[in-house]
Amino acid sequence: MAGGKEVKGKIKSVENTQKITKAMEMVAASKMRKAQERVEAARPYADKIRRTIGHLSQANPDFEHPFMVEREVKRVGMIVISTDRGLCGGLNINLFRKVMAELRHWEKQNVPVDVVVVGRKAASFFRRFKDLKAEVADLGDVPHLEDLIGTIKVMLDDYRESNIDRLFLMGNQFVNTMTQQPEVQQLLPVPAEEDNDLPDYWDYIYEPEAGELLESILVRYIEAQVYQGVVENVACEMAARMVAMKSASDNAGEIIEDLQLEYNKARQAAITQELSEIVAGAAAVS
Repeated sequence: MAGGKEVKGKIKSVENTQKITKAMEMVAASKMRKAQERVEAARPYADKIRRTIGHLSQANPDFEHPFMVEREVKRVGMIVISTDRGLCGGLNINLFRKVMAELRHWEKQNVPVDVVVVGRKAASFFRRFKDLKAEVADLGDVPHLEDLIGTIKVMLDDYRESNIDRLFLMGNQFVNTMTQQPEVQQLLPVPAEEDNDLPDYWDYIYEPEAGELLESILVRYIEAQVYQGVVENVACEMAARMVAMKSASDNAGEIIEDLQLEYNKARQAAITQELSEIVAGAAAVS
């Protein structure tokens, strides 16, 4: 059994760790509330533009934009959104498992996959076995769209030049504090929005011409979906970190209790030994 002084040192060390994890838990909880507000503020726009673009894919315009044309899949592009920092439980690992499953799916069909990443964790993970087309990191807790435009443009240019034939967005969706789900969303070609209320033949009125307007709105649509994914991922990161740090604090508390019990046993053993020595000494003198 370890000595009382050694156990006391372990208790102090675990208590210091518990203070750190408790502080990180409170910081993550504070940031999560703000991140959740940004998610809720961004979702209506992202959902509305997704629905509008989905309707456009079912329209009958004179001009058919390349982003809305289905073609044979010879190469696929993926935008993967992860965190910059760790200590957020299995958030990134669950996402990477999902991405790896998608990569294997396309590899079985002999379809190469180009990957761009958002976040340091994804960059360090995929760089070990795959060349990345582009990467961006250090977006902070309040991401800005202008920091993402360059990375998005790389994939859009590849799609225009037929270097890729399908583009996916992969990230975590914020459901609630305890639940964050990795999801796959097809960005290009634009998936049709199923709406039974739409007539068989219909279209929007375009001003200016359809080509110019569709080019602008479709690029904006892709940017909005990627930005929404990044905002969702920040909220997921803060929620996952809060839960992970709470679990760490609770585990530290249990370890402290076990060490305190061990310390008491060691102290009791030391006292018993001292008493035995005193009794033995007294008996020897008498």
